[in-house]
Amino acid sequence: MANERTAGALGLAGSLLPAVAGLVASAMLVVDYVRPAPVFCAEGGGCDVLRHTAIAMPLGVPLPIFGLAGFLAIGVASLLNGPRARMAQLGLSIIAALVGLSLLVVQLRLGTLCPYCCVADGSGILAMLAASARRRYAAEARAPRIFSYLGAVVVALAPAVPVVAGFRIETVPQVIRDEIAKTPKGRITVVDFVDFECPFCRMTHTELRPLLEAHKGQVRLVRRQVPLKMHTHALDAARAACCADKQGQGEAMANALFTAPVEELTRDGCEKLAEDLHISLAQYRACVQDPATEALIDADKAEFQAAGGFALPTIWVDEVQMVGAQPKEALQQALEEAVARAGS
Repeated sequence: MANERTAGALGLAGSLLPAVAGLVASAMLVVDYVRPAPVFCAEGGGCDVLRHTAIAMPLGVPLPIFGLAGFLAIGVASLLNGPRARMAQLGLSIIAALVGLSLLVVQLRLGTLCPYCCVADGSGILAMLAASARRRYAAEARAPRIFSYLGAVVVALAPAVPVVAGFRIETVPQVIRDEIAKTPKGRITVVDFVDFECPFCRMTHTELRPLLEAHKGQVRLVRRQVPLKMHTHALDAARAACCADKQGQGEAMANALFTAPVEELTRDGCEKLAEDLHISLAQYRACVQDPATEALIDADKAEFQAAGGFALPTIWVDEVQMVGAQPKEALQQALEEAVARAGS
């Protein structure tokens, strides 16, 4: 009797371990698939790459939700006794193993690995091995009730804890949330931290500008000046952008600064750009020399630091952060997803 209870307890524990691991990993992935910005996965990592592939949303449903449902079913079957429960556990585990193996192959072919996906996929394979062993060696053994009750609690808490924690964790800095709050309903917020001499900022602007034009009327653009000391002309260009903005020509000046040769972003060169835009030069010159302009740039740099900025360009599309030079496809996808959310 004691041996049978021990075998039942071991069989239950062996069956629940991969199911619980799969539940935790799937729940974490569900959070990152549903939230605009990832909580557990690194931005731009393997998880993020897979999240933007065709296999991520079968039938329009996030793939991890299927994993969550599957591992929950395996966990429940593991807690039940009798031949039907064992067969159900084995059948579900075989499906999980086949799906897990297929998804691991897909990741290898894509040349990227998502650690949480690997845990979930590997758990499916281990669940099949555990179910096979339990059916063969402990088919009639029953675990003590206390173990079954504890197992039920663990199965319930395994997905609940990461889901609750994931949705409570705030991933968007307060300064960005403040900007989003200022945007009228139905529109999206793009916060663009820039240095006009930065080559990666200039590359990204080339890709971003036509996309913003395509979504004109749907986007509120907020540009913040972060001139780096390593760039000789960045501060003069930042002053020019601030002063042109005061005369309602901020976006035109920004485009002129981004497209002008870097060596022409001197104080005189920036003034020539202002003249070409028919900006009042008297007001422009006074603004450039005004200490308030310098204070405004310092405030922008402080906002960049408060937002956790560490590299340029840094762009926030609503709650999604994009760091470094961005290809057109990534920018377009971020904008379109944000517009879709704003319109829903």
